Amino acid sequence: MVLCQGGEATAVPAAAAEEPEVPLSREDGAGPGQPCPCPAPGMEAAGAEERRVCGCCSGLSWPRCCKAPGTKKKAACPGLGLFYTLLSAFLFSVASLFLKKIEDVHSVEVSAFRCIFQMAFVLPGLIYYKTGFLGPKGKRIFLFFRGFLGSSAMVLLYYAFQVMPLADATVITFSSPVFTSLLAWIFLKEKYSVWDLLFTLFAVTGVVLIARPPFLFGSNVTGIEGSYTDHLKGTIAAIASTVSAALTLVILRKVGKSVHYFLSIWYYAVIGLIGCVIALFVMNEWRLPYCGKDRVLLILIGLLGLGGQIFLTKALQIEKAGPVAIMRTMDVVFAFILQILFLNHLPTWWTVGGALCVVASSSGTAIRKWRQSLKKAKQNEI
Repeated sequence: MVLCQGGEATAVPAAAAEEPEVPLSREDGAGPGQPCPCPAPGMEAAGAEERRVCGCCSGLSWPRCCKAPGTKKKAACPGLGLFYTLLSAFLFSVASLFLKKIEDVHSVEVSAFRCIFQMAFVLPGLIYYKTGFLGPKGKRIFLFFRGFLGSSAMVLLYYAFQVMPLADATVITFSSPVFTSLLAWIFLKEKYSVWDLLFTLFAVTGVVLIARPPFLFGSNVTGIEGSYTDHLKGTIAAIASTVSAALTLVILRKVGKSVHYFLSIWYYAVIGLIGCVIALFVMNEWRLPYCGKDRVLLILIGLLGLGGQIFLTKALQIEKAGPVAIMRTMDVVFAFILQILFLNHLPTWWTVGGALCVVASSSGTAIRKWRQSLKKAKQNEI
């Protein structure tokens, strides 16, 4: 017998707070890193004429096997993963724009509707894969905090979108990879280099340029929506959302592959929905939108958010994590364009400068992690 080693799917979390759960899956159904037996050419089955098959090619006979001599493997469409990433960023940006257009719905209620869509999407997957609804006993506490922090990040982000410029909130959330590296160093003892520190300082500088605190920029702050108090509240909410999202990714790294990704999304949706409903009754904000337009926008936000997650997941299944993370910065570009075209709000030079700092920081972090993974893969081959 000849052993052909299957490849592994690579996945890293997205920067934004609406982080998708990326399945570590294979098209052939074999587990990562496990060899699949392929009959060697010319080997005959003893006592009978058996059809020789290859596990890495879904049971194709040997002449059609991907590992057979002289067989050309079908090439994937070049750039398809990056196109999926671009489409995902566009859908997320349009969902954020619709959130800005909703007039009489609290951000917590929007989050509740989003959780309902998540549950409707994940429930059939839980039943199909027979994962259960609680997960392994030793992992439930991690799943609970993953759900709590992930849903909190979503609520805070939606609030930030409602009270501050769309581009400003989007830019702040893209500092998440930098905070993830810092928190992984603190809690998981992962390596934190001088480059990581430099990227962190870049991200903090970008956030300061967007927030423009009065003790640094004076009391006359221009280019904001509404009062500066609301702008400051939105900035704090966006930063808290970013930190919560980073903590969520640290928890997911801690859990690893021991929990199915559908189960992780399930906790995110269920705990988020319960928390949103309780908060809405406490604040006495639970009500259906008065306007039919707002109801349509709520549905579209749920659909677009779900579509964005699906395309980002597919992108990470067929493309390396580094290029996907870099392409995701197009979300910032889309946010600026949509803000100018549909909200009639021109960004200030402070916002542009902050955006450049944050995008450079997150892109630098992604490129560095990508190079490290390539280097590690080459060492493993040796």
